[in-house]
Amino acid sequence: MLVVDPAVLGPAGWSYLEKVCERLPSLGVIVCTGRSSVSQRVRGLRLGADDWVSKPCHPEELIARAEAVARRRRRADAARVETAAVLAGELEIRADRFQAFVGGTGVDLTRREFELLGLLAGAAGQVLPREEIYQRVWGYAMVHGDRSVDVFVRKLRQKLERASPRWRYIHTHFGIGYRFAAESLDPPAPAPATLPAEPVEAEALA
Repeated sequence: MLVVDPAVLGPAGWSYLEKVCERLPSLGVIVCTGRSSVSQRVRGLRLGADDWVSKPCHPEELIARAEAVARRRRRADAARVETAAVLAGELEIRADRFQAFVGGTGVDLTRREFELLGLLAGAAGQVLPREEIYQRVWGYAMVHGDRSVDVFVRKLRQKLERASPRWRYIHTHFGIGYRFAAESLDPPAPAPATLPAEPVEAEALA
């Protein structure tokens, strides 16, 4: 568990937070800082922080929030271990490793992107509303006008398209949400031509 105050780190604070969340996806991160704007809190959560606490705060509240983050992560880890690999098109999703592969090569995904991919792939082709995606991936109710889900879907889709350009995996349902289904972009192979039946000679029928 990491508790960090980006303000203490100066101008590099946000960059540090982003790198930690990307390179250590299994690490719980709580931002504990002074007065902040809504945009700053949203930015921190989008970068991968699990929670945000404003100073001054009581130590018991901070400990309780850290325990809550740890519980959520333990439940998520247990679910990943029990989940078999998902194979779709050229993509292999390994929840136990927190990784996705195409042809044995890992796709460079952040923690949030992988959680988003795992959620969509586990929905068995169902359309998931943006609000549900946000609640289940970020752990909060989505604020009206928040475009975090769309931003992360776009980034995830771009990475999947680069790794597997002949397949489309994430489909947009405008005004509703997103659906996962592997669909090949290659044109279907033409059906084999059928040869006309040979005429039967009259003598053969006699």
